[in-house]
Amino acid sequence: MGNNLYKILEDNPIIPGIKDNKGLEAVLASDCKIVFILYGNVLNISGIVQKIKEAGKMAFINVDLLDGFSHKDIVIQYLKQNTGADGILSAKASMLKAAKSQGLFTIHRLFLIDSMSFHNLDKQVEISKPDCIEILPGWPKVISWVSEKGHRPIIAGGLVCDKDDVIAALKAGATAISSTNTEVWSM
Repeated sequence: MGNNLYKILEDNPIIPGIKDNKGLEAVLASDCKIVFILYGNVLNISGIVQKIKEAGKMAFINVDLLDGFSHKDIVIQYLKQNTGADGILSAKASMLKAAKSQGLFTIHRLFLIDSMSFHNLDKQVEISKPDCIEILPGWPKVISWVSEKGHRPIIAGGLVCDKDDVIAALKAGATAISSTNTEVWSM
């Protein structure tokens, strides 16, 4: 992973996730350096990214949540050529491989809901070779299990709701926290 991204994550461990225009406006006024875009469609994603970039922030698009796009590699080429996004989030290894080939940073979202998904983590990371992994839910016990595997920098996401959750996830081995909760953004 680029040292620059890792340094930004270490220096700015809270990553706002925005899911609507209200969140977009709030994040533009925040001190954050990286933004996860968790909404948008074929018509408005370029404008959303442009506003974030104009505010001096890095924009990561969750391609799994974009309306009007298929889950094919061509979507990544479109986003690279038309949005100026810095990176891609996805639960799909094939989308992350396509994003890597386009020179975008990649974050593999891994939903660890049971022991089978946990044991499948190594295989998924080997296929996608992401810059970072985002573990959902971002519970400390799960984060510590993944941290012990020594993969890539870990972002704890999902159900990280307050300061105690943030501190516990960071102590368990997370490099950063992602949250749609605006109260967490200012921690």
